[in-house]
Amino acid sequence: MWSGSTAEDCSRHRDPNFDVRALEGRPYLGVRFPRRSTTPIRGRSTAPIPESAEPVKQKLTVFSAILPTVLILDLITKKWALTALAGGNRLEILGGWVPLTLAFNRGAAFGISVGDDSRWFFIPVTILALVLLLVLLRQAERGDWLRFVSISMVVAGALGNLYDRVRWSRGVVDFIGPIDLGLMDWPIFNVADMSITCGAVLLAISFWQEEQRERIAATVMEEGESTATG
Repeated sequence: MWSGSTAEDCSRHRDPNFDVRALEGRPYLGVRFPRRSTTPIRGRSTAPIPESAEPVKQKLTVFSAILPTVLILDLITKKWALTALAGGNRLEILGGWVPLTLAFNRGAAFGISVGDDSRWFFIPVTILALVLLLVLLRQAERGDWLRFVSISMVVAGALGNLYDRVRWSRGVVDFIGPIDLGLMDWPIFNVADMSITCGAVLLAISFWQEEQRERIAATVMEEGESTATG
């Protein structure tokens, strides 16, 4: 019944501190334990995958795609505007509906003025806003693609305008507009402003969707509790 085992083996069997790995390749209680292979299976990682790895990968994928795209497009178009629209030169696109006019904005987005020299006000404010946005991105849940995209767009646009404020005192380079809307002229803006505006709208939608999900979850929980107590 106990073929293949020895008195030493039996004493080991009774010892709670005995490590079964010591029996690899030896007979014990009639069973020969195979030796474990130290060669990893081809194409399969032996390292454990953290639970947070997937959402981090999603965020980095979106962020690394949007950020350089917006920044490069913003820098290229501003460089073009400084050359093509210098000296008061004015161009028109889309059948003349959108004029291109070079302007230097020392205020907020879309030419909104907050004083003659607000450069040193907007630089720290922008940096603080970037930190808060990155915190929001870090806290975003897995699969919340709208939140990923919106924050990445706002961050990219803010960095594009921050670069102008840091590199010189003339202000941010704007060149799209002013657009005649009939009742008013839409202020001159740039690619970074468009990214910030679109991202802010998407971020607001993302917050609204999150609120709706929380309301639905609370309603379902209340219904479940009432059913259980009833």
